[in-house]
Amino acid sequence: MRTRIFLSLLAMVCLVPLAITPATAQQGPPPGGAGGRGGGGGGRPMMGPPLQLTSSAFTDGTMIPDKYTCSPDGKSMTQPANMTSPPLSWVNAPKGTESFVLLLHDPDAHARKQFDDITHWMIFNIPGDATSLPEGVKADSTVGVQAANVTGQPMFFGPCAPPGPPHHYTFELFALDTKLDLQKGASRDDVQKAMDGHVLTGTVLIGLFHHEPGFQMGPPPR
Repeated sequence: MRTRIFLSLLAMVCLVPLAITPATAQQGPPPGGAGGRGGGGGGRPMMGPPLQLTSSAFTDGTMIPDKYTCSPDGKSMTQPANMTSPPLSWVNAPKGTESFVLLLHDPDAHARKQFDDITHWMIFNIPGDATSLPEGVKADSTVGVQAANVTGQPMFFGPCAPPGPPHHYTFELFALDTKLDLQKGASRDDVQKAMDGHVLTGTVLIGLFHHEPGFQMGPPPR
């Protein structure tokens, strides 16, 4: 039964028929807020240098190493608990930042032709004085509060695109003027609703990934 459920979730993440539109990776406030939806502070001039998000594992617009995907060895999937999030760091948080929200999603995949794309990771209430997330944030980490991913679990789920054109895995970082009154495992929709009206600024880091031709998708080893 568990295998059947996992395969259903895996199909959402990996095997969705796609219409890929090339995207230009760039730093700066994402248009329209989290996941393309309106955030707070629209239209206000940005004071000081813009918030910037980077990773020592890959640069903006380049391929994400296998280590930080659903198949670290490049050959087979691993259990979600064994997937490793990449190290991330940021600079130029605006004055008044009380917390950060990080969202990792795949805008190239829309399961069952739905509006929403695939949520790989979301973590909120990162302290306002933080400037980084370490490599390998686990489900029990205290660096922030993790929301539910596409499998319904509050943890990182690595990029897992099938062979074909690379998907544009989008890391969005938002600086908020408050902390969110939500529990671990909250939905992406609930987090975004709570963010509305509190977004000071945001920025984007895009990494590319797809499996090589011949890669056989399947359940992770136990």
